[in-house]
Amino acid sequence: MGVTVEVHRVYRYPFEQVVASYLRKYPSPMEKHVTAVETVEEKTDLSTGIIYRRRIATCQNVIPEILRKVSVLKVPDIYLEEESWLNMEKRNMAMKSHCLTWTQYACLSEESVFRESLENPNWTDFTQKGRISVTGAGLLNCVLEAFAQSFLKQGVKKVSRLL
Repeated sequence: MGVTVEVHRVYRYPFEQVVASYLRKYPSPMEKHVTAVETVEEKTDLSTGIIYRRRIATCQNVIPEILRKVSVLKVPDIYLEEESWLNMEKRNMAMKSHCLTWTQYACLSEESVFRESLENPNWTDFTQKGRISVTGAGLLNCVLEAFAQSFLKQGVKKVSRLL
């Protein structure tokens, strides 16, 4: 089945400031479950000026203890991969991220875009769409999807405070 979360926000700060804040927001005392972010690849396309980054985030497992009775869910850390394409000339950054943990049981993916606001060039529009689907967990599929949806919605609220 799967669940989807969609968000649109306008930050009343210039694009460059919002993107810089986003790229350095983790780890943070406000987001204790993200314990590390490592840039594993970064390159600039000389013909377009687009900066490509691939980062791996290490997050503490936040699945409730009761659900961790299932052995496959009993891991200390979850790993996420994020790819981003930053175009300073066009003032936009597109990102895709997905979960590297539990890929045989769950699919978590997000697509986000930061861009200069059409309403005000000193503001930044942010859109994000996330999807989670769980398979192979029998009756727990829906429970895990509902937890994941709730967790994503809480995370979206925190993003606006971190930036």
